[in-house]
Amino acid sequence: MKHLRLNNKWVLVTGASSGLGQEMARQLANMHKANLIIAARRADKLNELKAELEKTAGIQVKVIVADLSIPEEADRVIAESITDGNLYGAILNAGVTYFGRHTELPWDNFESILKTNVIGVVRMTNNLVKYFEQPGKEGSVMLVSSMAGYFPVPYQAAYSATKAFITAFGSALHNELTNPEFAITVFAPGGIATEMTDNSKFNELKGWLMPVSEAAKEGIHAFITRKYNYVPGLLNRVGNVFMNFLPKKFIGGKMSKVYLKSLNKAQQGE
Repeated sequence: MKHLRLNNKWVLVTGASSGLGQEMARQLANMHKANLIIAARRADKLNELKAELEKTAGIQVKVIVADLSIPEEADRVIAESITDGNLYGAILNAGVTYFGRHTELPWDNFESILKTNVIGVVRMTNNLVKYFEQPGKEGSVMLVSSMAGYFPVPYQAAYSATKAFITAFGSALHNELTNPEFAITVFAPGGIATEMTDNSKFNELKGWLMPVSEAAKEGIHAFITRKYNYVPGLLNRVGNVFMNFLPKKFIGGKMSKVYLKSLNKAQQGE
């Protein structure tokens, strides 16, 4: 399958107000000269990014303010993105997490994680597939998952479960597509140094976190080359293979000790 050509093409990036989504938007604009549709909840952050990229990269940017935990808002984002028929690709990056004991996660917070990470992503993907599954329609959709979807992370049980769903969903759907010019990629990074991990609970884990610029660069590479599944970082890829040879209970036990240590130190410092 030939690589995407992003110059002057329209690409949707969700969760673009901060972190990985914001950095991927910057690199798509500055390095690949793609026009962008950026979506997230925070209008001020999106408008700041729009002004920055239109000035520095000389590309066009459309802003869509939406809460992707609301199904109708997720539908609206895609409807507005495809209205003129020029959408070339989409990176569905928006997601939320919770780091702590699952029994202490309030039910409404769990539902919000589920709606953002799973329901919103599936609704947007469904609409995008209908748009791209046409003869001769070139493009790609990338679902941002996580290595936590491959190896469930204790104290991030809900987040891991949602990413396991996205990994399975995207990988299966990839093989249902009938348009040879269209592909779905699952991008599964490990921990990334972003706003999501910038708190005391992650202090003991920050040495493992990939710089956001590096993660974004590899994510865009996976998107452009239309990979099937892609894990960024050589050590992550080697670890991903190596851990398949170890008992999952053993891996989970080791991860549990590391994450609990970081969580306990954060709580003692509060």
